[in-house]
Amino acid sequence: MLNTPVVLLIYRRPEPTRRVFEAIAAAKPQKLFVVADGPRLPTDVSLCRAARDITEMVDWPCEQHRHYSDDNMGCKRRVISGLDWVFAQCDEAIILEDDCVPHPTFFDYCQQLLDFYRDDHRVFSVCGAAFFPHPAQYSYTFSRYPEIWGWATWKRAWQTYDADMSNWCDLRKTDWLYRLLGSRPAARFWREVFDSAYAGDIDTWDYQWIFSSWLQGALAAIPNTNLVTNVGFGPDATHTRETTTLAHRPASPIELPLRHPPEPVADRWLDVHAERELFGITYKGFVYRTLRVRLRRLLKGY
Repeated sequence: MLNTPVVLLIYRRPEPTRRVFEAIAAAKPQKLFVVADGPRLPTDVSLCRAARDITEMVDWPCEQHRHYSDDNMGCKRRVISGLDWVFAQCDEAIILEDDCVPHPTFFDYCQQLLDFYRDDHRVFSVCGAAFFPHPAQYSYTFSRYPEIWGWATWKRAWQTYDADMSNWCDLRKTDWLYRLLGSRPAARFWREVFDSAYAGDIDTWDYQWIFSSWLQGALAAIPNTNLVTNVGFGPDATHTRETTTLAHRPASPIELPLRHPPEPVADRWLDVHAERELFGITYKGFVYRTLRVRLRRLLKGY
């Protein structure tokens, strides 16, 4: 049985929820936390109920905790309040959303690394998705970009989470992002993203998680093989409505026991690929955006 608590975040998608729950049931966690958002439209009521019913079919010895919202809180508020509730009760957890189907070895991988880096504050999260797997001497590497398609973390890390990004106004006036990322295009891109997140223009919680992690100078462990398949792309998704090459990417087993790298150090090759392929950050795009801003200022007369 799995000793580490597992958190399942659900909403209104019964079939993807069923696939994720079946994977959790096979791992048989001793503790299960289910966090559910409420219906936004009348047509969502039956779908939300069906998704919740699936997670209640627990047929193994398990301590169950459920946090169901009657109202629709939205992605940002529901995830933040749900994880606050979870980490008020436990010191570490494996977290899955209702569209992230993990390989069976994902759970052992997370549990081993949660134990291995429990007291190492240089590491904030253990990620299951590997968008750019490449042959490596060790079982995993490190990135500045914490992926959330199946991940795990500690209470010590979540306690640093700042949904309001209270330090951003002061930091954006400095070269903090450039010194951290070592790239002016990346710094410009993330300044714009953090501006939007700070202003509340984006109903999401993960950009604030990246900000909080970077503020602590922390890293995320990334496996050398993809351990999670995202099956949630489509018209009923909250954010992943357009299918991309990341959709339905097959998961593969990771070799156990894990081979640990000597020190947590960011893999620059991995981070550059993430910036280019995931976020579209390129020097050409940086030059274009810079010229566009300067032209806008010129037309406005300042």
